[in-house]
Amino acid sequence: MAKTEIPSVIQGGMGVGVSGWRLARAVAEAGQLGVVSGVALDAQLARRLQRGDEGGHLRRALAAFPVPALATVVLDRYYVAGGVPAGQPMRPVPKLGLRQRLQAQLLTVIANFAEVFLAKEGHDGVVGVNYLEKIQTCTPAAVYGAMLAGVDYVLMGAGLPTEIPRLLGTLAAGRRATLPVTVHGALPDEDHHVTLDPAEVLGEAAGPLHRPRFLAIVSSATLAAYLARDAATRPDGFVLEGPVAGGHSARPRGRLVLDDDGEPVYGARDRVDVPAMVALGLPFWLAGGQCGPEYLAAAKRAGAAGVQVGSAFALCRESALDDGLKRRLRDDTAAGTLTVRNDVRASPTGFPFKTASLPGTAADERVYAARPRMCDLSYLRTPYRRENGAVGYRCPAEPVEEYVRKGGAAGDTDGSRCLCNGLMATAGLAQTRPGGHPEPPLVTLGQDLGFLSRLTADYGAADVVRYLLRT
Repeated sequence: MAKTEIPSVIQGGMGVGVSGWRLARAVAEAGQLGVVSGVALDAQLARRLQRGDEGGHLRRALAAFPVPALATVVLDRYYVAGGVPAGQPMRPVPKLGLRQRLQAQLLTVIANFAEVFLAKEGHDGVVGVNYLEKIQTCTPAAVYGAMLAGVDYVLMGAGLPTEIPRLLGTLAAGRRATLPVTVHGALPDEDHHVTLDPAEVLGEAAGPLHRPRFLAIVSSATLAAYLARDAATRPDGFVLEGPVAGGHSARPRGRLVLDDDGEPVYGARDRVDVPAMVALGLPFWLAGGQCGPEYLAAAKRAGAAGVQVGSAFALCRESALDDGLKRRLRDDTAAGTLTVRNDVRASPTGFPFKTASLPGTAADERVYAARPRMCDLSYLRTPYRRENGAVGYRCPAEPVEEYVRKGGAAGDTDGSRCLCNGLMATAGLAQTRPGGHPEPPLVTLGQDLGFLSRLTADYGAADVVRYLLRT
C-alpha cells in the first residue's frame, strides 16, 4: 500500500506491549496499517534492556536516535548484558507528572522513537501509534518520539482528543508545545498543562518533522461530529469502536444498567450510525467484532474505509502477548470455556474493560487478593486538586487507605485492578515483587472470537490480512 492510500485494515493498537514493533511491522509489510501501542513504552524499553535486549534490536534503534549521545545515557542506565538475575526486581523509571523532569521526558521520547523505528525498519509500509487520551501527562513526549521516527498515523481513544491536532502541528514545526491536563476538582480559572520543548529535550535546534495523520477513536457519530465541527479539533479520520472490542469500551449512553452477570447493557442509542459518519465526509473504520471478509465488505458498502481488527492480531505469532497465554486462550476458546467479561469496575479509568477469565491471572479474585496492592507504574493515575491548591495523584488500584486519604471514595476501589502491572506482565515484562514473586498477568481480549475457527492453529499477521481481504 502506498503511503498516500487509505488502508482497508487497521491493526488494533493493543497495550501494554501486545501491539509491539514486530506485529506492526508484519502488518505494514502485508500492505495494511500496522500499529504499535504507545502506552508505557518508557517502562517497556527499560525492562527489555534490563532483560538483556535479546537480538540487540533496541540497541540498534537507540544507535539510530538523532542525538546518539542522549540514547547512550539511557543505555548506560538500563542495559544489563545477559539480563538481571532471575528473581531480582528491575529498576523503575521516573514518572511523568505536571512538573516534568528532562530525564523522564527524554526516556519517553527515546522509547517511542525506538518502537516506531523498529516497526518501520526494512519496508515502505505505513505504521501508526496508539495512545490513550487518559494518559495526558505522557502524550507530548511520547508523540514527539514517534514523530522523530517518522510515524505515519497517530490514533487516540479513551477520551475526547480535542487538543491532538494542534499538538501534532506544533511539534511538527519543532516548536515548544503545551497540552492541557484535566485535574479533578480544579477551579474554573486554574490552568494545568504539560510542556515539551523539542530543543530542550534534544539539546539542539529542532528541525521540522512530518506531521502524521490523526485518527480519533470514538464510540458514536455524535462524538465524531463534535470533533469534526471545528478545524482546530478535526482529525483526519475516525475509528468507530463498538462495545464488543477488546480493552476499554465506552459506557452505554444514558443510565448505566447491568445484566445478571454484572456487565453493562448496550441499547439502540449505542448502535453505530454509519450514515451519520458518511455525512461527515472524513474516512472512518469500523471496529469491534469486525474480523471477517464479510464484515470488511459490508463496511465498505456502507461507506467506511475499512475495519480495525484487534483480537485476531493479538493471538497471532508476531504479537508480544505471552506465548503460553496465547495457547491457553486459543485452547479455551476451542473448548468453549473462555469467558471475556466487560467489567465496569476493573479499570481505574472508569471505562468498562474486557477481562479474560483465565485461572492464575489477575482476573482470578484469589490471585489478585494475594497480590500486594500498590500503584508504582502509575500511568492511569488521576491528577486531583488538593485542599491547598497543589496537584496530587491517586488511583483506585492503590492501597485503599491511601486512596481515601487523598480524597477518593472507598467504593471506587471495589473490584479495581492494577491494569498497568497486569498488562505489562501479559507481555512478558512482569516486575518481581518481594519474595521473588512476579506480578500476575491480566489478559484483555474482544468478545467475538469466532475468527479462530477460520484460521490455522499457528497463524501470523499476514494470514489475518489475507483472510480479511479475501473476496
